[in-house]
Parts: sequence; structure tokens; C-alpha cells
Amino acid sequence: MNQMHENTVNIVEVGARDGLQNEPGIMPTADKTTLITAALDAGIKRIEVASFVHPKLVPQMADAEAVLASLPAPNGASYIGLVLNKRGYFRALETRDQGHASGGVGEIGCVAVASDGFGMKNQGQTAQESVQVASEILRLAKADGIPAQVTISTAFGCPFDGDTPQDRVIEIVRQLAEAEPFEIAIADTIGGATPQRARDMFLAAREVAGDIPLRGHFHNTRNTGVASAWGAYEGGARTIDASIGGLGGCPFAPNATGNTATEDIVFMFERSGIATGIDLEKLIDLAHWVEDKLGHQLPGMVSRAGNFPQNQ
Repeated sequence: MNQMHENTVNIVEVGARDGLQNEPGIMPTADKTTLITAALDAGIKRIEVASFVHPKLVPQMADAEAVLASLPAPNGASYIGLVLNKRGYFRALETRDQGHASGGVGEIGCVAVASDGFGMKNQGQTAQESVQVASEILRLAKADGIPAQVTISTAFGCPFDGDTPQDRVIEIVRQLAEAEPFEIAIADTIGGATPQRARDMFLAAREVAGDIPLRGHFHNTRNTGVASAWGAYEGGARTIDASIGGLGGCPFAPNATGNTATEDIVFMFERSGIATGIDLEKLIDLAHWVEDKLGHQLPGMVSRAGNFPQNQ
């Protein structure tokens, strides 16, 4: 599909949550704050800042409330808090009443799972049960007046069940749309997508999602993540998740390595004439800073090679 309907794409930065939760060490709260504020300074308008999960399951996210307390006023940006159940939702909700400059969580992200194997390993739920829980959270947030969106994980494959049929994902999109999220994301949790499959998935999802915008989330496990993000754009997605430096993966999916790198995604779209509103040089500097803090190189390519042309 060569025809583009718009010349812009929005980026959601997920490094501070989806990225850091897969690191063996724990980044101090002050460094997370620096990462998030630097992403804001680069022009990113939506940032996953924390997940409200049990600290024994994901100790890297144990400081969710402290991170929200430390952040500056968003000034038009949105701080996203991920929740997996109603207990997590109510934790996130409490951050909005603490009087911090950040205002607490500005947006709720919840998760449904497209495969039973991953759902049971990750959340102790079947796929259908996860859809029901996510729908309940979406309706709670709507009643509370909080913007809420939902991600469908393992949409292109499961490490335990194998390939995920497209029809199953589309049926989940249809069910979740009934709960009226402001956005539905389709996520390639294990890096099994290709550009053609991504395009086909998003075109089919568009048919049942109605007016609800679609977002893409891809991992670069098999070196197809950036290309699949392009396929999702061709299929109608106008928002793409990415993680600074390609930081992260999924702690519950064996061998699921890094997310697509934010700087790689921004480079691809900008060089294709599709505006992101993001300063690529600042992203490259931030990726290097994160590498220094973590003590190892990240998989992102543009931060390694530099921008092109070099005078940009």
C-alpha cells in the first residue's frame, strides 16, 4: 500500500517501563526521572513511566509511586501507568490525588493477551479472562474520567502456543472496542511479525475497531521490528511504541530481546517524509546516556551509527 493518508506518526516511549523491566539490575528512581524528562525534552508526548504490578514479580518497577512523585508537570504530555488488574488500577488512581507536580498517572494502559499459554504464564489467566479483566478496567477508568487504552499482547505469536491466528486477534479487538478505550494497541511480544503480516493485521483490525485509533508495538527479536512498524503504519496505525536504544524485551517470554529502538523508528519515519516531532540528536544522546548508566551497549542501530546526513 503506497498511498499514505497522513504525513505524521506519534511515538510512545516505553523504555522507562517495558525497557527497564527486562534489565537484570534496577535503575534508581532519580535516573528513571532523568530518562523520562530527557525524553520529554526530545519532544516525546506520551511516555510509559511505570507499571503497577506486584514488586516480587517485577522488582524493577517497585518504585512506581516514587517515579510519579518525582516527575515534573507534563505540560501537554501524558504519563502512562500500566496496570494488569484492578488492584494495580487503584494504585495508579491514587497517584492522581497526591498533589505532585506530575499530577500522577495521566493515562491508564491495560493488557489483554491473545494466547492462553502466555496468559497463564504471565497473568494466571486465559486469553478470554484477560479480555474480561481489561474490559472491566477500561470501564472503571471511563467512569473515573481517566483516559485508558489497551494493548493486545502476543498478537503475532506466543512462545508457548506458537503462531497466533489473525482471526483470534481481530475478535479480541472487537470485544475490547465495546469497552470504549481511546486506543487499541496490537503488540508483537516475541518478535514474530513481518511487515506484510503487520499490515494485514492492522487493516483487518481497522474494520472492527470503528473510530478507535490503533497503535503498534514491535520487538526486534528477529530483526523485523522496525520494518513491521512500517507495515503497521501502512495498515493504518498512526502511533508506534518504541524504546530508547532498543532497551528491554519481555521478562515472561523466553528469548524476547529488545524492543524497536526509538531512534531507529524516528530515523525511518523522518527520512521517509513522515514527521514525528522528535529531536533525533537528543534521542541519540539519551541512548548513550542509558548505555553508560546500565554499563552495556544497547541494540539500537542509529545511536551507534549516528544520524544521516551528518549535518542534520
